[in-house]
Amino acid sequence: MILLSCLFVFGYTLINDRRTFAQLSRELFINELTANALNMHYTIAYPENFGITYIPRLTPYVPAEINSREEELNDVIMSLEGITSAFLSPEDRYTYNLLKSYLLNLKDGQRFHFYDEPFSPNSGAQVMLPILLNDYTFRSVTDVENYLQILDQIDDYLAGLCAFAREKAAAGLFMSDRAADRVIEQCDMIIDKNEILAGTHFLQISFKERIQMLVDNDLLTTRQMNDYTAENDRLLLTVVAPAYTRTGDELFLLKGAGKNDMGLAHFPEGQEYYLHLLAQTTGSRRSIEEIKEWLFKDFRQNYNELVNLIRLHPDLLDMQDESNIPFFLDTPEVMLNDLKDKMATDFPSFPADIELKVKKVSPAMENYASPAYYLSPPIDYYWKNTIYINQKNNLNGLSLYTTLAHEGYPGHLYQTVFNRFFMEQTNGNPLRHILHFGGYQEGWALYVEMESFNFAKDLMIADYPEVDYLYEYIRLNHALQLGLYSLLDIAIHYDGADLDQVRKILVTIGIVDKNVCISIFDYIVSEPANYPKYYLGYLEILSLKDKAKSLWGEKYSDYEFHRVFLEAGPSDFRTLQELVKGKR
Repeated sequence: MILLSCLFVFGYTLINDRRTFAQLSRELFINELTANALNMHYTIAYPENFGITYIPRLTPYVPAEINSREEELNDVIMSLEGITSAFLSPEDRYTYNLLKSYLLNLKDGQRFHFYDEPFSPNSGAQVMLPILLNDYTFRSVTDVENYLQILDQIDDYLAGLCAFAREKAAAGLFMSDRAADRVIEQCDMIIDKNEILAGTHFLQISFKERIQMLVDNDLLTTRQMNDYTAENDRLLLTVVAPAYTRTGDELFLLKGAGKNDMGLAHFPEGQEYYLHLLAQTTGSRRSIEEIKEWLFKDFRQNYNELVNLIRLHPDLLDMQDESNIPFFLDTPEVMLNDLKDKMATDFPSFPADIELKVKKVSPAMENYASPAYYLSPPIDYYWKNTIYINQKNNLNGLSLYTTLAHEGYPGHLYQTVFNRFFMEQTNGNPLRHILHFGGYQEGWALYVEMESFNFAKDLMIADYPEVDYLYEYIRLNHALQLGLYSLLDIAIHYDGADLDQVRKILVTIGIVDKNVCISIFDYIVSEPANYPKYYLGYLEILSLKDKAKSLWGEKYSDYEFHRVFLEAGPSDFRTLQELVKGKR
């Protein structure tokens, strides 16, 4: 009887912990998405199919709510720690470990609250809001109405961020005047009142294009379309444009409050914050000393390989740019199809009926958008995909091909769709879709971008044998640049390097233009841990691959490594290492 009682208690606890974790996961998933209507729309196309009903809102920042958010986070961590992970399924145990690490990192970051920068000149709210609004898909009339409700809240949302900026300034942590000037210019230029009055603003043009599709599919009448279009124009003119003007004015008034125009190391707790941010952003748990040594070693190796390549092919020194390098393919669509064919051997297949559109970045956003970017589709609508190309960067030939490998196949698009499909087929925990691990995602995209140089060689080498070393020269230069910028990121934000020190380093690799040096310095200052997110993430994947080769022995193949990595989904690298060990 005692044995039976013990078995009953064990079985009850096991089942109870599994139910508790499932319920906790669902609550976290829903709470996170319903707090921000843009996150909801870009994560779930049809919330009703998930049993979610919500009022579309952009939750503004409220200073008085900081403590309550900390308490909520502590409550979630306590609930999680009350669950015995050994009682969970292997899949849920993996999610549990990720979630616990993720939440503890968030908790650690609470003490650096005012170090966050919502108005970064490169990825701040003033830039990202128009990008997300421009591609906000209209699948139904409800989507149109939700979109208009979001527009109507942008003034309160930006006002909340301005309140946060004032608090940062009071704490002595406001951005430099150079950064503020760039953000103010963006606020003036991105939402141009004169363009809105003329009906030529890109948010008006894209609105008409998106809503016309509903009319074409008999989901909307022409009269309704005209009414919604008029309301969009009204909100852009009376809510969004004034909100951007007020934001620019607020930041102008705060100019001079920034006491530091260098890296985080020059703030009181800047070094500690940087270490926190580096771990959070890259998903790497290595010490700063180990990361430095690793990056230096990789830089020296790539440099030596480049020197040896030039020694064998001195003509490389005469190559001024990549525009004259031979490359057969000339359109994004043809390049993407070739990449799909080339990756077939070493990468697992995924649904063939994926739709992909390659679009140009709106001219109004060319100065602020990346050279190219991919917007992740909702988890229940993953077969519709878009890649944007910024024409200002003049990507063509090999540079466009490798960029499309990064953004498309086998990069972000492939990585995202593969995992969305796998999660759907295995009934995976939806919470996984909102746990962001930048090093996993950007590291993968850079990993396959580097591999795409070999794809390009295979395409061209029969007709142009010289591409064997030409393409390798470009690849090594790319690796050296990203590796150096990652080292500079650490030098600026952890070691406290100033502009003059950074310029001296850049001059040694041929970057002598003063304005270019200032631009690189300012970018790294305003985007701490961004370059390591790409390059350290890439190196972690290479390390993980070597570990898999060592542990799996004859069972190893690139195909199998890619399958395990992609099925795992976004993760930190410590958890991925445990997964690789368990697969041997």
